[in-house]
Amino acid sequence: MKRIRILCVPGLALLLAGASVGQFRSADRGPAVDSEWQIDQDFEGDVFTFVRVEFQSWRDNHRHPKWMTDHPDSDRNFSFRLQQLTSLKVNPRPISLKLTDPRLLKYPFLYMVEPGRIMLEDDEVAALRRYLDNGGFLMVDDFWGEEEWANFYAEIMKVYPDREPVELPLEHDIFHCVYPLKEKPQVPSINAAWHGRAAGITWERSDAREVHYKAIFDDQGRIVVFIGHNTDLGDGWEREGVQEWYFREFSEKKAYPLGINIVTYAMTH
Repeated sequence: MKRIRILCVPGLALLLAGASVGQFRSADRGPAVDSEWQIDQDFEGDVFTFVRVEFQSWRDNHRHPKWMTDHPDSDRNFSFRLQQLTSLKVNPRPISLKLTDPRLLKYPFLYMVEPGRIMLEDDEVAALRRYLDNGGFLMVDDFWGEEEWANFYAEIMKVYPDREPVELPLEHDIFHCVYPLKEKPQVPSINAAWHGRAAGITWERSDAREVHYKAIFDDQGRIVVFIGHNTDLGDGWEREGVQEWYFREFSEKKAYPLGINIVTYAMTH
């Protein structure tokens, strides 16, 4: 599996970033903008492509299954900001793939959203384990509360039955690789943020007050699965040009910086 070589020095954002997150405005780009930046066609296979995982959930809405939450705006906006703010060359056209798709091994980074009711088939379990063991990285985002954690935990343990997810401390490099974060951010959906704004509440349900960022490591100590529980970075990426207050508070300060850190860390480790 290919690795895109970039420099990652904790705390030195300018070595990688072309601008700080605070230097852009949501007006720079509205949601789901159709314009695309140019990439060298001779090296199209060498650019970073944002890949979303397609999967089945119980109680899925067949018109809009869980895996499609915030799609496609979230993926497009994040790809744009990754291209704009870092030295990575990024594909302007994010894609989605099933875990059993043979093309999966072409891409070093996967994004999985709303896995709280995920159902993995045996062939998907085997395919995901093969992908991760071959150098892949899975980021998990946007599921809340103890019930959803229990279901996701049971399913991911099918992939790595001998490895427990470990809570990452704030001191871990993934929180400082490009943008030095002073907290482990909790990002609510835009509706939850509005309802909790007056009281300073950023959790979406009573059993989801504490944000968790956990990781599963391989034998070499490499993070193979990064899990964001009780937070929704994807909504922070999606909501550009919709509500300035939400963008300033959650997209600019939290969702984009941590997302860029995660991708950078994944590509350099």
